[in-house]
Amino acid sequence: MLNRFYQDDTPKTPKLNFDGENGLFEICGRSIPENSVEFYSPVIEWLDQYILNPKESITLIVKLEYFNTSSSKCLVDIFRRLERMHQMGVKIYIKWYYEQEDEDMQDSGMDFKEIIKLPMEMILVNGQEEI
Repeated sequence: MLNRFYQDDTPKTPKLNFDGENGLFEICGRSIPENSVEFYSPVIEWLDQYILNPKESITLIVKLEYFNTSSSKCLVDIFRRLERMHQMGVKIYIKWYYEQEDEDMQDSGMDFKEIIKLPMEMILVNGQEEI
């Protein structure tokens, strides 16, 4: 089993922390890379290998301040791989964090929630609301 994929955040790219051993995946920060496909392809390739022997349960935490349209497509690619694992019997949980004033991030989370066939929890960072 692949243990971990880790990449530090930069001003334009999010932290990617995919801890395969514990089934905890995180995407945190800003996602506005020059080339989203190039930035996300290593983690997508890692997931393609991880899917061969995943943990029984995986939690993906998404805490993005902002992401561009091309990053959105890459996020869908990640979600699609999680959907495949879900179809194989892996329990998948997605936690989408957003701030009260950030309607765009809340709307984006709701849009993804409609598109993907996975349990997704919307979590208000300021603590009041969970959908």
